[in-house]
Amino acid sequence: MLKVHLFFIVFIVASLVPLIAHAKSVVAAKPVLQARAAIAVDLSTGRTLYAKHADARVPIASLTKLLTAMVVLDSKRSLLKPARITDADVDRLKWSRSRLPVGSLLLRKTMLHIALMSSENRAAFALSRDYPGGRAGFVHAMNRTAKRLHMNRSHFVDPTGLSPHNVSTARDLTKLARAAYRYPTIREYATSHHKLVLGGAGPLMYRNTDPLVYRAAWGVGLQKTGFTNEAGHCLIVIAQVHGRPTLFVILGAPGEHAHFQDAVKLRSWLLKR
Repeated sequence: MLKVHLFFIVFIVASLVPLIAHAKSVVAAKPVLQARAAIAVDLSTGRTLYAKHADARVPIASLTKLLTAMVVLDSKRSLLKPARITDADVDRLKWSRSRLPVGSLLLRKTMLHIALMSSENRAAFALSRDYPGGRAGFVHAMNRTAKRLHMNRSHFVDPTGLSPHNVSTARDLTKLARAAYRYPTIREYATSHHKLVLGGAGPLMYRNTDPLVYRAAWGVGLQKTGFTNEAGHCLIVIAQVHGRPTLFVILGAPGEHAHFQDAVKLRSWLLKR
């Protein structure tokens, strides 16, 4: 009788092995993302957890503004100094809309805040113009900073990302995000939910363009969104996965919400591992 029982136990265990293996493979299967390129990195270890065309050089739209913010802060110029929006800050490449009329006078800290939180292009243009050497000097500083970060497949020609000639790779952008994450001001401004702005045609309420910052479970520590027709929908976000800061870079997602959907899919997959 004992032999019979042992036989059935062995039989059942043997039957379960392929089922368990299959279940593990289903859980571990990499998600299929809509984005052209993507990467996920554990910031604690530096280990790449997911990669899709991570070295493809593509336009990055307003993800550029993380680098813009670094150059502004590295200049050590007072953020409490006021700056004015002028005709030189009007986008004549894409003719993108702005809520800041020409003539608006804002503190530089307010300009930096809404450039990071809401991708306000005129604010980014004004900050770059208000720099030693003007906008040309600012762009030179952007490329110098990128070179220092060993972003070897990246190049920048404007501070907003409106130009399709602002290019990088998902892997290079992990270097940018890591560096930007070290700036408390960038973390604060990029992840704040809203900002009341005075100094334009009247009070303006700006809100964060990234819905993930409103999800408490994500614990977002840094984010930046971006979109142009050439770049598609792009996202950088640092969120918590199993209590560890994890960086997601999504480039060239095809739809209005596709970059967020891809980030949610990637994080869900990592939480199941």
